[in-house]
Amino acid sequence: MRIAIIILSAMLSTTVCLAQSRNPLRDSLDVAEQALSLRPDSIDLRLKKARWNMELGQYDYAKSEYDLILKHQPDNLAALFFRSYANEKLGRIGFARQDLESVLAIVPNNFDAKLGMALLDDKDNKKTKALDEINMLVESFPDSAIAYAARGSMERARQMYYLAEYDYTEAIRRDPKNTDYILNRADVLLSLGRYEEARRDLEMLIRLGVPRASLSEYYKKLKK
Repeated sequence: MRIAIIILSAMLSTTVCLAQSRNPLRDSLDVAEQALSLRPDSIDLRLKKARWNMELGQYDYAKSEYDLILKHQPDNLAALFFRSYANEKLGRIGFARQDLESVLAIVPNNFDAKLGMALLDDKDNKKTKALDEINMLVESFPDSAIAYAARGSMERARQMYYLAEYDYTEAIRRDPKNTDYILNRADVLLSLGRYEEARRDLEMLIRLGVPRASLSEYYKKLKK
């Protein structure tokens, strides 16, 4: 479920500006481009280059790479899935949906594609459909922390805090050291006015290595 982890992390975590300093991702992209200039027919190298393009937010370049890969390998699941993500970032929602449908046509029960479809429909303001899809995903993959966390994120955005708290708790039970899940549950608990429980989550984060200073805004809420 590596793909699902990447997408959900993007959804749950704070975005960091990549342009603040010299980025090792840029160096990796340069290396991939040099290697690709010597072996332009290498699918593996194109996948690597596209990955660095994606990491750097260069979605147009990534999409172009995935287009080339899929021209030669129409059933390449990684290229289909990540092109869908690139299309979504470029505002091409219809094309993003088509790529996910292509993945599901090849692998009908693909977790990553089903999760991607639910998140895409949620972003496309198809709220009821998105919740139905994520509910089905949880039912189909009851051991998946990612599925519970994704549903919790949707519920949190809809201010369905009691349901969100339940789902984040289920996600944490399956992945106890995931700091994103714990932080999101703490935020939900603060919204519910359950301050002592929120404090316990913040203390758990500190024990897991999260700097206390990075949680200062949450601790301020505890004092209100």
